Amino acid sequence: MLISSSETSRTFPAFPRLLADIGGTNARFGWQASPGLEISRIRVLPVSDYAGLREAIEGYLTLEGLPRPLAAALGMANPVTGDSVAMTNHHWRFSVQQLREQLGLQRLMVLNDFTALALALPTLDASHLHAVGLGCEPSQRSAIALIGPGTGLGVSGLLPVPGSTNWAPIVGEGGHVSLTPATQEEWAVVEFLRPRHGGHVSAERVLCGQGLLDIAEALSAVRGLAPPMGVSPAQVLEQGLNDHSCLSKEVLDLFCAWLGSVAGDLALTLGARGGVYIGGGIVPRMRQFFMASSFRTRFESKGRFQAYLRDVPVWLIDAPVSPALRGAAVALSLND
Repeated sequence: MLISSSETSRTFPAFPRLLADIGGTNARFGWQASPGLEISRIRVLPVSDYAGLREAIEGYLTLEGLPRPLAAALGMANPVTGDSVAMTNHHWRFSVQQLREQLGLQRLMVLNDFTALALALPTLDASHLHAVGLGCEPSQRSAIALIGPGTGLGVSGLLPVPGSTNWAPIVGEGGHVSLTPATQEEWAVVEFLRPRHGGHVSAERVLCGQGLLDIAEALSAVRGLAPPMGVSPAQVLEQGLNDHSCLSKEVLDLFCAWLGSVAGDLALTLGARGGVYIGGGIVPRMRQFFMASSFRTRFESKGRFQAYLRDVPVWLIDAPVSPALRGAAVALSLND
């Protein structure tokens, strides 16, 4: 199911509207007061500060001094398969219908956060996109891929609707595909991680915040070094960016290489000649490092299809405001 929706009637559009992009670490909220207005009153709240989603929404409305909205669209970092929603990387869980009733909404839509981000891709400002590799041109009306590491690994994309200028977003859980090593050391890292993950090391296990720590621990074990103690993913990232002689720099190297391999697999699977977009909260924080990394080489390193991928453009999304908020607004508008 692409979207779970609860509503009192089919009298739309209903404004004002609450929009949200909710990940395993932060919840980003925005406000759309009336049709055609830009999203405003944007605020980021740590999910750990609130017992549940209802409390976080009410906290946002109180902090911003806003009235009750009439409609809301929420992008969530987890599968949306029905009325009951449980976050993959956080403990929040809720009923869509019950939440709508508790908040007094005429309409509530819940969709995967990367589905929301995919819906926003055609609206992104060129200044918020950074080409990774050669200046390839996208093939018009071809599939578009989207992938992004954050608290987890989001995957989505857009498919052109035949006979129309519209796009259909892809809903799935591509972040949980099996991770494929390409070097002996990568095999050793996967073998180290396999027991702790029940024998299956998915792409998300390393291409996320916690994955930075897990790669560091695995590399230390493989090389016979003492494991890192008392460090956070943010510290691993900072160390790797500022000290190119430390293990953390090699963690970032491996992170970028594996992201390139997974993104290349996604591009081949979708036939994403329309381009690949890199979202999520981690890569923009290491933009310069990422641009100089082996990402693009690994992205194209697919044997007989290297030439095919060489012509696929890749862009890093680095926008000051979460584009998924705009995608959530698009989702509401599409269903008005």
